[in-house]
Amino acid sequence: MSTTPLTVPATRPKGRPDGFQRWRSLLFLHWRVAPQVIQALLPAGLEVDVFEGAAYVGVVPFTMRDVSPWWAPSVPGISNFHELNVRTYVRHKGVPGVWFFSLDAASSVAVLVARAFWHLPYHRASMALTFEHGEVRYSSRRRWPKPLPGALEASYRIGVARGTATPGSVEHFLLERYVLFAQRTNGSIALGRVHHEPYPFYDVEQLSIEQTMTDVNGLGPCGDAPAFAHFSPGVDVDIYGLE
Repeated sequence: MSTTPLTVPATRPKGRPDGFQRWRSLLFLHWRVAPQVIQALLPAGLEVDVFEGAAYVGVVPFTMRDVSPWWAPSVPGISNFHELNVRTYVRHKGVPGVWFFSLDAASSVAVLVARAFWHLPYHRASMALTFEHGEVRYSSRRRWPKPLPGALEASYRIGVARGTATPGSVEHFLLERYVLFAQRTNGSIALGRVHHEPYPFYDVEQLSIEQTMTDVNGLGPCGDAPAFAHFSPGVDVDIYGLE
């Protein structure tokens, strides 16, 4: 286990990645939530991270492609699937990162592997993503395990390209995260790192949402009008093991 402070989270970690993934067609939806509400839901050792005094919860539907360990190619039917994350932003011993309240995936294999080896709260869901006449539609409905229901229906159009997020901006705070935290069965906090180029992102227009993902995670009814909505075509990602 490395004990080197992670002073620059976006820097590529040393050593060989454990695996590779391509994250595609990401919709970043963010609601402001009172910091004390999020803090009450975090395990010991994690501190809610805030931007200008505000904490955020993110609901992020996207598509995983070419998911594979370093020693094997991607496998059709297993390596490509839709996913939906509910996350917030935290610090652990000064290191900024992501805490996942839940992760839903349209792959039973991915759910079972991630729950067993990554200590992440994955759930099996039925999901669909379509692009038609300039409109993007995403739907997800959780199947197992509980808590239920966990559902999202979203439609939107991709707006103006904004390049990549400027350090110090709220977009950078919300999008550019290179560390995840997970809680092991013994209660200790594990750290996982990823590396990718900065997200290219776009405005989102004509957004329509119905969702129960924040409710099912104990965050209450955040509503159907997020404070921020962004789209990214995606990034290619190196995945490093838990520390």
